[in-house]
Amino acid sequence: MCRALLYLGEPVLLDNFLYQPDSALVRQSYMPKMLNMLNLAGFGLRAWDPTSHQPDRAFSYYSQQLPVFDRNLKNLAEKIRAGCLLAHVRGVAYHTRVEISVQNCHPFHFKDVPLVMAHNGDLARFAEMKPLLAGSISKPILAQIHGTTDSEWVYALIVSQLPDPQRRPSAAELMKAVDNTLGILRDVRKKLGIAVSSSLNLFIADGAQLAAVRYCFDFGCYRTEDPARVHEANLSFLSLWYTLGRDYALHDGEWKMTGGAENADSIIVASEPLTRDTSAWVELPEYGAMFAELRDGRPRVSVRLLD
Repeated sequence: MCRALLYLGEPVLLDNFLYQPDSALVRQSYMPKMLNMLNLAGFGLRAWDPTSHQPDRAFSYYSQQLPVFDRNLKNLAEKIRAGCLLAHVRGVAYHTRVEISVQNCHPFHFKDVPLVMAHNGDLARFAEMKPLLAGSISKPILAQIHGTTDSEWVYALIVSQLPDPQRRPSAAELMKAVDNTLGILRDVRKKLGIAVSSSLNLFIADGAQLAAVRYCFDFGCYRTEDPARVHEANLSFLSLWYTLGRDYALHDGEWKMTGGAENADSIIVASEPLTRDTSAWVELPEYGAMFAELRDGRPRVSVRLLD
């Protein structure tokens, strides 16, 4: 299982997300609070700085190194402030078929497409699904798939469902693209007789808005002959949390945001809370989708349940 982080709001130093807090994203790569073990397979981020040259173009960093030993990442994190961020630590199962490469590091991004996406989860028997999924992906997008992960194909499906992939989508357009993608995956799984629980936690951003999805196909079905059994990953590893506030920094020796949701100018979404005090964090429910954008300097958040 992976760990991921989304942020939207007032610019904050990347170091304050990746390294400094009690459960900073890089700390989660070796000491996660809600994951027994993380088999590391790379790190990636996209960060938008509103004061930089071409602010709509994100800073990009990818490496198959372990992030805790990555001096280049640490140096960048101490210099770059982001108003929007999507960062991801890739975790994989121990298996000789797993491909460890930069092409498989999240978040995924295709040429001229504003949206980027990261994924936490795993689609069972995905190799069998690809031939049936290809017809739902536009040819220009299909040609840009270079890695071997199910995650990149999910990203390609979502992008292909947008009215215009090269334009920043509205909230309604993005949520419809996500709904359509879930429907396509559900239909293909049904055709192939796949009934094993398969999680699809999604983290999506484009510099001005973000979305998060907590979803699982056939929740609780670990084996087809034992449909009542819940896979342990669904109980804690695949949670999704968010918090709203302002002035995310070290306050009285503790990392947190202040002001509460009613005075918020920023939102953080993460696989697990970044801070020791989790009382201000809200868990997104299973089969929940969240969308957030800034309006007049305030994050406008909507949460709904998916089919």
